Amino acid sequence: MSKREHLARYVCLAAFFIVVCLIFIARLISIQIAGQDYYTETSGPKTYTRKEIIQAQRGNIYDCNGTALISNEFTYNLYLDAGSLPRAAADRNDILLRIVQTARENGSGDAFTLPENPFTVEGETVTLDDAFMETVYGKRLTKLITDLNFPPEEDGTWEEEALADAYEALLVRYGIITIEDKKVKENYGAEDAALLFTLRLDMELNNFSATEPYTILTDIPVELISRILEGSTRGIRVYNESKRIYHFPGIASHILGRVGRITAETAEYYKELGYSMDAVVGVDGAEKSFEEYLHGVDGELTIVEDGYGNVLEQYVSREPVAGQHVYLTIDIELQKAAEKALADNIALIAQKGAASGTPNSGEDANAGALTAVDAKTGAVLALASCPTFDLSTFSETYKDLIEDENAPLFNRALEGTYAPGSTFKPGVAAAALQEGVITPTTEIQDQGQYKFYTDYQPKCWIYAPKYGHRTHGFVNVSEAIQVSCNYFFYEIGRQLTISKIDTYCEKYGLGQPTGIELSEKTGILAGPKYREENGKIWYDGDTLQAAIGQSDHLFTPLQISMYLATLLDGGNRMSAHILKETKDYYGNTLYTAEPKIIDSIRLDETVVQTVRYAMKDVTENGSAARVFVNYPIAIGGKTGTAQVSETSSDNATFIAFAPFDDPSIVATCVIEHGATGTDAGFAVRDLFNAYFFPDDTGSGDTQS
Repeated sequence: MSKREHLARYVCLAAFFIVVCLIFIARLISIQIAGQDYYTETSGPKTYTRKEIIQAQRGNIYDCNGTALISNEFTYNLYLDAGSLPRAAADRNDILLRIVQTARENGSGDAFTLPENPFTVEGETVTLDDAFMETVYGKRLTKLITDLNFPPEEDGTWEEEALADAYEALLVRYGIITIEDKKVKENYGAEDAALLFTLRLDMELNNFSATEPYTILTDIPVELISRILEGSTRGIRVYNESKRIYHFPGIASHILGRVGRITAETAEYYKELGYSMDAVVGVDGAEKSFEEYLHGVDGELTIVEDGYGNVLEQYVSREPVAGQHVYLTIDIELQKAAEKALADNIALIAQKGAASGTPNSGEDANAGALTAVDAKTGAVLALASCPTFDLSTFSETYKDLIEDENAPLFNRALEGTYAPGSTFKPGVAAAALQEGVITPTTEIQDQGQYKFYTDYQPKCWIYAPKYGHRTHGFVNVSEAIQVSCNYFFYEIGRQLTISKIDTYCEKYGLGQPTGIELSEKTGILAGPKYREENGKIWYDGDTLQAAIGQSDHLFTPLQISMYLATLLDGGNRMSAHILKETKDYYGNTLYTAEPKIIDSIRLDETVVQTVRYAMKDVTENGSAARVFVNYPIAIGGKTGTAQVSETSSDNATFIAFAPFDDPSIVATCVIEHGATGTDAGFAVRDLFNAYFFPDDTGSGDTQS
């Protein structure tokens, strides 16, 4: 009986055990198979994926010989990421203070620049900086204060009490003062509170958000990065950025230009092109004009984080494509020579004028431009503007540069417009010859005062009291160009008519875009059309002044160079260009500029030769002979002087081409208040020395 009872118990226990096991197995199957999706969705910590832009390396800029003018140097910057930065104001403030304090302790205080604080607090009075409020950030601040329920008055300002309340509301918003007693929190000193307010406000005015990071430290050393990242790294990101390096500081600054962050004014334009809003873009010069080549295609970094902002994984989901390298047509050595020649020439004229003791004799010469182009292709060889500036120190010297009365930031070679004076006469002579108004042998008697019109009777320059009321007598066109006889050009200008003068000059490119890729002014071509557009009348006497390069004529130095190149090429106007070619990161040529004729007007060979020989006489026997005496090669040139005002020296202009038999270079020099066109020839001569005799500094005389 005992054995049967034990057996029954064992059977019951075994049955119970088997049933329990079957239940567990069934449950396990349910969990593993039927409930898999549910547990997959509900178990484990949540992760978040975001993407960051990897900025493409910007292309370099080279001269025509492959000499690097601008390249890149990589730096480390520290920025704050709103997506993973703690949301609590106190936590954000602690991170900001830790970053700034660590930077200062590490001796990298220069890496941190405190932004501008538009608020000024004196006692209980709060004011805003008027200049700041005129900027795009000022407009954002107006909106911010309005959103805090403190709208401005009709004149755009706030009452004293309302502004103080708005300032206080911002302090509360940033967790700097307590809501209850409106006092600075105990863990912040006065200096910390001021720093935090300025930083937090600047972050907000820069649209700090999940899509707009905020850069707080720039160009920082690796040691500082390590120290900052020793603590909590929530919201702190380090990225590698390229910095532009200028290999010839102070040279070609107006040509090369600067880079900078996208501004509010250009944000929409670049957004449509797919740029990130913190991208670096060209601001002016070649950097801006060739942005499409230099910028490249940004890459993408994918970052996976947990709910606490800790990075679990990151990988490059799209590789960046480096920008193309841009090769310019300028030769940096010739550019250096051009800038030196121009500066030396201006200094020479000012010195001579001061020494003469005669008012308005060049003592006030202070600025100018010198341009050189390939006579056959229109390729720009040099563009000098004086005074100039240094791109490598631009940020540090910006305030002084914009306050300088001589306007060093102004590119006079492309944006300065000047009356051409007598350098305009070869173009009028060519038109008169081509139209049959005169022949190469036609002589006109200079009678001193031109009396064809009763109401306007201008005089030839030599018919002045200081020259004893002399005249040039009978002169043909070549002699008239050589001695710059105004009377001769009054007569042929009247016969030619302003309509014909303008027709030819438009074809020469005067008052027209040159085609250069950089920003330029188009100038003014004098005539009835321009006067009518400005509600004024063109009189017959105006044609006389226009024929000698006065009246309303205003042209850039580059336009004048292109005009002379057009005359030399028989009326074919080439497009000026400064882009030679582009290459990819591996050196493969992607684009090559080709010479392009953009307009033309027929000039017979006899016409061209007549004008060329007349300009040769100018440099050998005429007004520029003393500048080019014993010059090793034959050249052609023309001087020009244009009145600016009765209280300052005249502007001086000189144009030239060389060699005479087969011109390869055309140059124009304009010196503001240079007094006489002849003296502007020294810069052109020194430029020709550098172009034709680069290894022989003794060729030709130095400026004297």
